[in-house]
Amino acid sequence: MPDWEKRFRAPRIGLPDWAEDAPDRSLFVSNATGTFELYTWDRATGKQRQATDRPNGTTDGTLSPDGRSIWWFSDTDGDEFGVWMRQPFEGGPDEPATPGLAPSYPGGLAIGRDGTAVVGCSTDEEGSTVHVVRPGEAPVEIYRHRESAGVGDLSHDGSLIALEHTEHGDAMHSAIRVVRPDGSTVAELDDTKGGTEELGLSVMGFAPVDGDARLLVGHQRRGRWEPMIWDPLTGVETALDIDLPGDVGADWYPDGSALLVEHEYQARSELWRYELSTAGGHGAAGGAGSGADDAAAGAAGPLSRVETPAGTVSGATARPDGTVEFLWSSAAQPPEVRSTSGEVVLDPPGMKAPGSVPVRDVWVEGPGGRIHALVQQPAGEGPFPTVFDIHGGPTWHDSDAFASAPAAWVDHGFAVVRVNYRGSTGYGRAWTDALKHRVGLIELEDIAAVRAWAVSSGLADPERLVLSGGSWGGYLTLLGLGTQPDAWAVGLAAVPVADYVTAYNDEMEALKAMDRTLLGGTPEEVPERFEASSPLTYVDAVRAPVYISAGVNDPRCPIQQVENYVQRLAGRSHPHEVYRYDAGHGSLVVEERIKQVRLELDFAQRHVNERS
Repeated sequence: MPDWEKRFRAPRIGLPDWAEDAPDRSLFVSNATGTFELYTWDRATGKQRQATDRPNGTTDGTLSPDGRSIWWFSDTDGDEFGVWMRQPFEGGPDEPATPGLAPSYPGGLAIGRDGTAVVGCSTDEEGSTVHVVRPGEAPVEIYRHRESAGVGDLSHDGSLIALEHTEHGDAMHSAIRVVRPDGSTVAELDDTKGGTEELGLSVMGFAPVDGDARLLVGHQRRGRWEPMIWDPLTGVETALDIDLPGDVGADWYPDGSALLVEHEYQARSELWRYELSTAGGHGAAGGAGSGADDAAAGAAGPLSRVETPAGTVSGATARPDGTVEFLWSSAAQPPEVRSTSGEVVLDPPGMKAPGSVPVRDVWVEGPGGRIHALVQQPAGEGPFPTVFDIHGGPTWHDSDAFASAPAAWVDHGFAVVRVNYRGSTGYGRAWTDALKHRVGLIELEDIAAVRAWAVSSGLADPERLVLSGGSWGGYLTLLGLGTQPDAWAVGLAAVPVADYVTAYNDEMEALKAMDRTLLGGTPEEVPERFEASSPLTYVDAVRAPVYISAGVNDPRCPIQQVENYVQRLAGRSHPHEVYRYDAGHGSLVVEERIKQVRLELDFAQRHVNERS
């Protein structure tokens, strides 16, 4: 078995979630059976159990606070449309967790200690709704709006619900509303009003203590994501003195005495502990009735480093004993779930994934500022055939983390370049928010600048350049093949947007809202922008052979708009291949994923070799 296949087949596990009131009970995701499914883990006995078993896999699940049950989202073959199911932690039959709620796209979930659930839903017909579901009672709708909204969190005592919403119409920048379980509004925090720029907010979680109303909130007021503490009962906002460059997130330590800070900067991440004072740390002192002085004192604690290796922390959680568990990897080293105690938390059985080569950082001057790219290359001297592997999102970024697909290209003699173009996260709000109106074209300007560097530096052979990506990266691949036809030898697009107007009309409602924000309106309102940003507009200019893979149940990049693009390629007898598979926006089945990568490798090698 070649190393590239071993990397996919080697068993992996995600960061274990644990029940707040039963911390020995955990839930994690693993591909141990060849399909990513949910597993329970009783830390006290060491027993592990596969909880879900579906042909196309399951990854969306959580534990009730008491640890007695797991909740998991049941859709149909990856279409992301379905209902929440519930199963006893020890095993047993599944049952509908929210009887009376019709199937929908998920819009957040919070479970209370009395069994009450707050469930967010989204449908094309009704927009966004939020329901309170109490045991043995019919669901009660407490929120409805046409724009995107969802459940952020439920307070520890169940008295407050935090909602994220975009009623103002900008799907990239949410506001926060705190309501009571009857839907009545307690307070509103909205950074989209009163300024020249719209700023986003995100719910990070209520304090984990009864009687404590403080909400940890992410904001962008200083040009990046960072946390603050807001008490919706008093209106007090507490700034946190965290002097770190890049984006900063946070979560509570279990006793509310400190914050676990997750810091992302220049494609790496690290962890810190932020101490809160006793007055602001826990109990009633930080909740209703606390004064501004007490709240301000809550930000006085020092920042101390939580030691992690250089690379990327993909998730972290503080345990009741004060240790921190985190999922870590680097481009060269496969992922592990580690603990600050020095132990590997879970070590899956079976073969171990072979490592790969490390990334090096490249900074290139571009039309909108310096562009950060990550480069991996095989042994030997260039120029190499080179894959530009473009990330999805677009609000995402590539990082120094282990990824099996880029490693497979390196094994086959290709250099790999990953570009954190404008629109990517991790480089400040201005870099992310630059992606508006000239959607797709902006990102491709940055990719072109990095391509010019790759050729001039001697890394890349200009005759053997492959443009590749999935989701938004697949969209940029097809758009790039049409708008930069002389730049690329091969194009590989997975689950792409190919015909922007048809994609908008067929996609899930939350993505329609995002497209309206990015492009400034609907296809009827701004037809010229949709036309300029649609790969279908430029399909007749494409010169490179094109490979497309698509899920027939994909709600994000629906199949019909892909078929429209393929028909145009076929109409001009352009060399192309299409692979359709029975899943949604990607596959959770290991052998299916290997098949897709093998097809991409074979297609690229055939056509690149023709140009050698």
